[in-house]
Amino acid sequence: METVVRALCTYFFLLVVLRIGGRRTLGEMSAFELVILLIISETTQQAMVDSDPSMTNAAIAIVTLVSASLGMSLLKQRWPGIQTVAEGRPVMLIEDGELKDEALKEARVGVDEILVAARSSQGLERLSQIKHAVLEAGGGISIIPRKP
Repeated sequence: METVVRALCTYFFLLVVLRIGGRRTLGEMSAFELVILLIISETTQQAMVDSDPSMTNAAIAIVTLVSASLGMSLLKQRWPGIQTVAEGRPVMLIEDGELKDEALKEARVGVDEILVAARSSQGLERLSQIKHAVLEAGGGISIIPRKP
């Protein structure tokens, strides 16, 4: 029973930490961010099973985490408000060609990141070619070009 409690506590702790970290934490990761994630996972593993090498504890922890994840997806389906709390909402970064400075600051997104998304998804080279830019809940940036 202790393993189940440890796994659930760890699951919800990581959910809160990643949510506080912002959606860019879950977007495209650099090598540095990947290393950090791997270190966190090792630390988390030790916390969940209390450095117990038994296969039973590991199996219980894995089943508990998968069950918690499935449970969370069912809760999000039943109550859409939970999804908003857990994953956030899309944020408009450029609206009708106007930069939303406050949204950019809050989301910690730079103009250069918007331009990278514009080039890679739409082949656009300048901000003036962008009608809307949206930071999606998953961390990606969607670009809607201006009509010529």
